[in-house]
Amino acid sequence: MRHRNRRLATIAVAGIVLAAAVSLGLFALRDAVVFFYSPSEIAADHPPTSERVRVGGLVLEGSIEGPGASDGVQFVITDRVESVAVIYHGILPDLFGEGQGVIAEGRFRGDGVFQAETVLAKHDERYMPPEVARALRDAGVWQGDEDVPDPQVDQQDVTNPSQ
Repeated sequence: MRHRNRRLATIAVAGIVLAAAVSLGLFALRDAVVFFYSPSEIAADHPPTSERVRVGGLVLEGSIEGPGASDGVQFVITDRVESVAVIYHGILPDLFGEGQGVIAEGRFRGDGVFQAETVLAKHDERYMPPEVARALRDAGVWQGDEDVPDPQVDQQDVTNPSQ
């Protein structure tokens, strides 16, 4: 085999190995991807019941119902345009409350109720997860002091204050 053909064969084998490695990596991560939805996005295009998703918004005032015999805590997440009924079995975060920002992760049941496996509440009075704030701003109810930061935009390097 000539040197040129050997080099071409080596490149071809390396490309096949690289493609196989990327395919295996993506296959392994397919269940780790969790998409975020606002209640308005869910109303427009409901995700399948088999898909694990995050739903974010505000806890609707007056919607929290204490744990029943088997239902757990029931509440409603809203973006002030649409709402999603949620059931959660477990201990809610201390900062969970009516009118507060929340993200619930889980799956939709066949009856359209969201069965949350995890509930996250904001950690102080000014913080709002960027996805929730963006969804609220798009719905016209964002009342934050500043614009929502775009996580895609590079932030200033904090290790070098001269920049």
